[in-house]
Amino acid sequence: MTQMKKFLGKGTWTVSLVVLSLLSLVPFLWMISTSLKTRAEVFTYPPVFIPEVPQWDNYIQVFQAFPFARYALNTAFVTVTVTVFQTLTSAMAAYAFARLVFPGRDRLFLLYLGTLMIPGVVTLIPSYILMTDKFLGWIDTFAALIVPASLGGAFNTFLIRQFFLSLPRELEDAALIDGATPFQIFFRITLPLSKSILAIVSIFVFMGTWNSFLWPLLMMSTPEKQVLTVGLAAMQGRWNTRWPELMAGTLMSIAPIILLLILFQRYVEEGLSFTGIKT
Repeated sequence: MTQMKKFLGKGTWTVSLVVLSLLSLVPFLWMISTSLKTRAEVFTYPPVFIPEVPQWDNYIQVFQAFPFARYALNTAFVTVTVTVFQTLTSAMAAYAFARLVFPGRDRLFLLYLGTLMIPGVVTLIPSYILMTDKFLGWIDTFAALIVPASLGGAFNTFLIRQFFLSLPRELEDAALIDGATPFQIFFRITLPLSKSILAIVSIFVFMGTWNSFLWPLLMMSTPEKQVLTVGLAAMQGRWNTRWPELMAGTLMSIAPIILLLILFQRYVEEGLSFTGIKT
């Protein structure tokens, strides 16, 4: 009887998770459906899920509506650069908080984590003022999108630090005995052992930077320097919105993120299984 209850309980949870997973796919499937509809079918009632004649030309129309390829290259350049440097700086900060000993380390780390409670909009105006010609002069330059976002992050530093705490100290002690410096230990021992958590952080940074909208909108004024999110938003007019083309462009814009998650799925699972073991 007990085994039957366990089986039914496990089956109920499995069915519930499958149903919730399918429900979470509905908006994504609807976006695919809308990208293949005509403008008339978009507003048909009752709604049509499968278009009568798939309009594959909608994907071509996206490139004619605005310079999609150019915006995609701009977005890729900014995103890849920010991902590399923010992951590196977060890992360096995490190593300092996890392995190096200096006065006030733990208090400084708590203060660093406290920045997570500050909403981004609070720092928006000060950050904009720093980018103006009076200070840095980075308005309408890629430096405004790359440099501020590349200087680490409290959440990413916390994740990597927790992973570093789970690594055995014996490897580092052996390297110290052999005369290795902290930088050599960090780059030659710690980082190679932390591929899984670095992959997770890289995915987080990649997704956040790729989907960033407000900051690029404020910084960039030259159309040729815009990113995909701003370009897609421009397709939403005040009186008329080209929904099929907009959904087609959105689908193409999220394709790199989906591909990234598929490629690094193994590292994500490994990293999540270790993160947070020690405090």
